[in-house]
Amino acid sequence: MTPEMWTLAVAVVLVLAWITVLCVARVRRLDRLHVRTDAARAGLEAALDRRAAAALSAAEVTEGESADRLRAAIAAAHSARACAGDREATENVLGRALGTIDRSVLPPALLAELIDAEQLLILARRVHNDAVRDTLGLRSRRLVRWLHLAGTAPLPAYFEIADPETGVTTSAPPAGPGLPIVALTYDRVSADRRTEG
Repeated sequence: MTPEMWTLAVAVVLVLAWITVLCVARVRRLDRLHVRTDAARAGLEAALDRRAAAALSAAEVTEGESADRLRAAIAAAHSARACAGDREATENVLGRALGTIDRSVLPPALLAELIDAEQLLILARRVHNDAVRDTLGLRSRRLVRWLHLAGTAPLPAYFEIADPETGVTTSAPPAGPGLPIVALTYDRVSADRRTEG
């Protein structure tokens, strides 16, 4: 072989090695993102279940038309979980029903649990949607699409429900003896972060 042929062969081997390393790095990152998305989805499901349990406890304490609407919304949410129905719509109905109940009749411990469950749901939904955004961002890259590096992993989907109105459903209980006021803030920096790599 001539020196030009050796140079060409070495260049081809280096390019193939670089492409292989790049593909392996993308596959590993995709796998980590899918694991993160699955964990975030499990956390979201747990937060939805916790809110439903708190809502059921609140429905037992309250009376009237708003309590009936709340019970119906809880039943619809449970059936949507069981038969893979439109989960987002039923969870929105449950959130609206929770917004109509008179929270002043709730015992302080139940009120605190309900507020805590609603705040946890807001955070869990944002964490889930951030993980989905990052995963979809990497899956949309040309190299990942052309070489089908995502394999057979299902495409993750956003979970969009309305956040409760501030002051109606996520406010702290009225100040009283021994009741601490807890405020929850959310830093939008993580939501504005772009997918690297």
